Amino acid sequence: MRTLKRAMLSLAAVLAMAQVLVAHAQLPEFTELVEQASPAVVNISTRQTMPAQPAGMPPQMMPDLEGLPPMFREFFERSIPQVPPGQAPRKRQAQSLGSGFIISADGYVLTNNHVVADADEIIVRLSDRSELEAKLVGADPRTDVALLKVEGKGLPHVKLGQSESLKVGEWVVAIGSPFGFDHSVTAGIVSAKGRSLPDENYVPFIQTDVAINPGNSGGPLFNLDGEVVGINSQIFTRSGGFMGLSFAIPIDVAMNVAEQLKADGKVNRGWLGVVIQEVSKDLAETFGLDKPAGALVAQVLEDSPGAKGGLRVGDVILALDGKPIVASADLPHLVGGLKPGTKVTLDVVRDGARQQLALAIGALPEDGETVAAAGAKGGAERSSNRLGVTVVDLTAEQKKALEVEGGALIREVQNGPAALIGLRPGDVITHLNNQSIDSAKTFGKVAEALPKNRSVSMRVLRQGRASFITFRLAE
Repeated sequence: MRTLKRAMLSLAAVLAMAQVLVAHAQLPEFTELVEQASPAVVNISTRQTMPAQPAGMPPQMMPDLEGLPPMFREFFERSIPQVPPGQAPRKRQAQSLGSGFIISADGYVLTNNHVVADADEIIVRLSDRSELEAKLVGADPRTDVALLKVEGKGLPHVKLGQSESLKVGEWVVAIGSPFGFDHSVTAGIVSAKGRSLPDENYVPFIQTDVAINPGNSGGPLFNLDGEVVGINSQIFTRSGGFMGLSFAIPIDVAMNVAEQLKADGKVNRGWLGVVIQEVSKDLAETFGLDKPAGALVAQVLEDSPGAKGGLRVGDVILALDGKPIVASADLPHLVGGLKPGTKVTLDVVRDGARQQLALAIGALPEDGETVAAAGAKGGAERSSNRLGVTVVDLTAEQKKALEVEGGALIREVQNGPAALIGLRPGDVITHLNNQSIDSAKTFGKVAEALPKNRSVSMRVLRQGRASFITFRLAE
């Protein structure tokens, strides 16, 4: 019996060891990748002359001496350093550190725009510790990509991959200079693809759990084949350091930008000229969709490519040239990557029916064209007790400023559904329950006929920006 127990224990130990060996065999090996890729990864340092500042105490640190007793006020005044008479304010030198990588043997280097922005001097340090002065070929703040050029021949350079072929869960490796520690290597997996970040509408970021810290910015993200699939750009943090959420610019996007910067010194992006928003479950119900999907058109700018192509407020864009729009952020990613003048087909849902629109993509204005805001007075007052708002007609000046033909301007918000959904005085209601509102009178009629216990959509203009909201009226 004891012999049988010993045999079973031995067998269990062997199986446990086998499992450890199998698990170890499944872990990736990074040494060869790092040896081959590291020579093409560079450290980037910049110098920038900051505006002159008085030699005395900075204004934000000056104490407020008003109201102090004379004795204390004199003491503090004597303690504050003063600029000697005739001495000019001193200029300050600011420095920054980041990473980058060489993409061609003749010395083109990719990095982040924020690493080199406003720099007076850019120094690229190679893996052999030699330093080269770099020239800024061009930069694109919208994607945070910058292209540099150093003089040289036969320089080590990276292999470029395709970020489109990346899969969530795939292993990736970052090499960079966090906190100035050159050629630091960290590894992790792809956590998600196509992430949108605030104020970054044109970059479908790659999210990873690779440890990225200050100084890693601009460095390469490699797949296990040693190919660059992204540029490490941002982290999400509450502490100032790495917290498990890192974001990289897809190399497909970065190279498109780099090629345009190299050829023209600037980047041209596609543009529809519409304001869109996410389709929630309630909005999907009101627009006759089976599930929440697509990009809801909340506003169409006058004379924009979208307006010329027949897009209307309330259209839900579900696909562009057959590529599905799952989340609203997918649309600017796709449109921004197209060249102005490209002909496309949009699949839209309008009035509950699916149809196709053919139109030409325009060029994104350099100033990021904005919509005019509205001011607010005039018209005969109308009220709807069901929603708890008092509305008035728009004046001719307000219609012109908002670029609308009609609407109902909220003069007062009382206790009721309107207050609960966040409506404010000054908001303009242009659509209610999928019906166009051309006046305060029309608003009153549509509001009185609203259904109960069913999602109802409302299009609201606030400070010139449009969005759809939903609500339900109880019995």
